[in-house]
Amino acid sequence: MSTNADILLGSEAVAAVVTETTMPPAEILRHPNAWNPSDFGREQIRGLVRRVFFGSPEREAKHVVFSAAEPGIDLANICDQVGRALALETQAHIAIVGRESGIEQTAGPPVVYVGATAIKSRSLQIGINLWRVPELGLSAPSQELGTGLYWLSCLAALRSEFEFAVIQGPIAGASGEAALLGQLADGIILVLGAHTTRKATARKIKENLEGGQSRILGTVLSDRSFPIPERIYRLL
Repeated sequence: MSTNADILLGSEAVAAVVTETTMPPAEILRHPNAWNPSDFGREQIRGLVRRVFFGSPEREAKHVVFSAAEPGIDLANICDQVGRALALETQAHIAIVGRESGIEQTAGPPVVYVGATAIKSRSLQIGINLWRVPELGLSAPSQELGTGLYWLSCLAALRSEFEFAVIQGPIAGASGEAALLGQLADGIILVLGAHTTRKATARKIKENLEGGQSRILGTVLSDRSFPIPERIYRLL
């Protein structure tokens, strides 16, 4: 098993999302107060946003899918962080599209979003230019969920109201829907578990995504950590 995204995929590693991190040993000795896991994580996310959404015009990507390699990766939280960081970089309207709504729904048939401002009116606004959008109801109920027609309709609706979208996709290692969505959107970013995703698994997913003509924009390492050797603890 490896934690190096470049080795795993041969793709551009765009970020390492830190949840439980300790200071690298050399930094501890030189600058005891220099390492802040939260600041490091925010910088990683900001770098991801700038490289993916504001890269060269030839590689423009505005509606991007994030897909976890396997279950257990907190993809919703990563998409939320990316959306919030993106909102700080632009005044354009941004959607964070989740697998679940996060909005209490009343009993009855699924909501159908139609009209120029329907998605925003039925979504949760969490910032001046940021909305959390439920996936359910993005398109007409007559269209089968997860199909090409469904996602074509969803993406068309999103593009009509939002300049940018961070889309929480299905698990890449368990569904062909991720490859389909990665093909129809502007690209896909694969989220790997730094301590759980095996090299063989990542390579297989990459092959499947490329076989589905998905545009792989890069990889993200989730739960990246920098352990401190025992001998360093004795110096603290």
